[in-house]
Amino acid sequence: MKALLGVFLFLMVIFQLYFFYFPDIKLLPPFTLIMKRNAPFYWLFIALLLFKSFTIFGQTQDTVHFTVSMENPGNHIFHVIMECKVGPHETSTLKIPAWSPGYYQIMDFADAVTNFSVRDGDGKNLEFKKKGKNGWHVEKGKATALKVEYDVVTSREFVGTSFVDQQHGYIIPASICLYLEDEIKRPAEIAIKTYRDWKNVATGLDSIPGKNFTYTAPDFDILYDSPILIGNLEELPAFEIRGIPHRFIGFKMGDFHKAQFMQDLKKMIEQASGLIGDIPYKHYTFLAIGPGRGGIEHLNSTAVSFNGADLGTQSGKIRLLSFLTHEYFHHYNVKRIRPIELGPFNYDRGSKTNLLWVAEGLTVYYEYPILNRAGLMSEKEMLDAFRSLILQLETQPGRLYQSLAQASAETWSDGPSGRVNDEFNKTISYYIKGPIVGLLLDFKIRHETKNKKSLDDVMRTLYQEYYLKQKRGFTEMEFRKVCEKIAGVSLEEIFHYVYTTKELDYVKYFNYAGLDIDVAPKQVPGGYLGIKTKLQNDSLLVTNVDWDSPAWRAGVRRGNVIQEIDSEPATDKNIEYIYANKKSGEKVHLNLVKNDTKIAIPVVLGTKSERSFAIKPISNPDKIQQMILKSWVK
Repeated sequence: MKALLGVFLFLMVIFQLYFFYFPDIKLLPPFTLIMKRNAPFYWLFIALLLFKSFTIFGQTQDTVHFTVSMENPGNHIFHVIMECKVGPHETSTLKIPAWSPGYYQIMDFADAVTNFSVRDGDGKNLEFKKKGKNGWHVEKGKATALKVEYDVVTSREFVGTSFVDQQHGYIIPASICLYLEDEIKRPAEIAIKTYRDWKNVATGLDSIPGKNFTYTAPDFDILYDSPILIGNLEELPAFEIRGIPHRFIGFKMGDFHKAQFMQDLKKMIEQASGLIGDIPYKHYTFLAIGPGRGGIEHLNSTAVSFNGADLGTQSGKIRLLSFLTHEYFHHYNVKRIRPIELGPFNYDRGSKTNLLWVAEGLTVYYEYPILNRAGLMSEKEMLDAFRSLILQLETQPGRLYQSLAQASAETWSDGPSGRVNDEFNKTISYYIKGPIVGLLLDFKIRHETKNKKSLDDVMRTLYQEYYLKQKRGFTEMEFRKVCEKIAGVSLEEIFHYVYTTKELDYVKYFNYAGLDIDVAPKQVPGGYLGIKTKLQNDSLLVTNVDWDSPAWRAGVRRGNVIQEIDSEPATDKNIEYIYANKKSGEKVHLNLVKNDTKIAIPVVLGTKSERSFAIKPISNPDKIQQMILKSWVK
């Protein structure tokens, strides 16, 4: 805002000077009148405006410097020094984001900031007070520079939070780097002082020549979008695509065939970048932060939990490569092809959007076609992957209560997978339904255009029109218009699947691609109870109860402890999800502890119907079906 004000004032001065030297152009009569009657005061006014515009405009160009050290990493603390110039106003407000790009949850990073102090350029301590949950209001007086010092306590080793211990450090810049309020566009520089014999720092930021482990960002949006990994790291053999270097650097990556892995990674990136037709970065870095779960995408890097041992089996290899494909493809879909709400960001609160099913769901969808095109995933593996997603969706009651758009918007409160800890979960995950709707959308476009167009064309159009040309995100209506323009028809039913809980017509859409999907319910033999349990401290704990199962209707819930089954001590041997030796209508008597109260519950066993959703090519496809299937899966 201050930068815009500075530009406005500067242009205003130039405008007035122009009309002073070209008086025949009769515009701005109030200023002409001022010039004639009060010329000395007028020029004083112009001088003040010029000074103010340069002050405000120039203020945003000063680099904010950070120095991050970890003198005692066993205490899990980063020490941060922030140094910056400030304007002539009497106060400054420093803030830290409440969340970090790529992870759609409020993290309250301010809670980890301790030992906060501020001094001016002469070393004099300045008074400050907390402003809101994530701000510090500094009474700086006439000070033109600030030196801020503070500690950041890290307690959770997770891809979405900073962490340091005796072996390595991982920095989410949004969680440790403060910014001056309303000056998010100032350039930043961050220097890492490594612990003792730690030899490596890895990040997607550009390094500064001649400065050890020092990096630059053109603004805080880029800084906050660039995680940093520190320690004695291992770098795998880099490769280039179109002359652009790609690196894979990590901590505790394990033993695996590293050359083969990098060859596979290169094949994946060639296919992913070829799909869009452009590589928008100058270099790309994979940061493998150690074993664990989760990854977060960034503009020219990604931070991923990684264990190379997972590559030892074909199923593990597919899971890991799918995961890496997902995080890599995000630099297109979400970082550049993005809903309009996802940038510029408001770092005080989350950016709610109905389109995470596009940003995340379509990224999940593309994991499998990209790997298949790269020769890293077979047709059967690809069909099995989509079958698994469909099974997950269709066995969750939440699909009957929450739409895909609602799941997208409510992720800030529900979490990315929905409210999985609810006793009765009425939510869904856009990571599951999103790719399924993406699949149906792709088949629909291919069918309507006789396989001349596909979802690939939608992605390329969004990239070219909104990222390259208009340099902004797209709205919900714009996304739909692009899809319908590519398809050449209305996509009313597809978008009903997004905004309502209408059941998906799998048979129709899979048939477009010459595929058959088995949706017929089949009865499972035996008496259906619907409970899953585990032994915990010699107690049989209920871990899950199927919604609307006989056990659910009888009142059994997750967290109950079963003590007896039909007057016998309960063990994991005498309770079954489906009793093979019993029939529907028979009873099972449970004695259990519920809310610290012992109760007896008789359960009348029922029948269990299941749908396999098995997918296979149809016997006699027509020409268009053959073309679609052949071009969709290799």
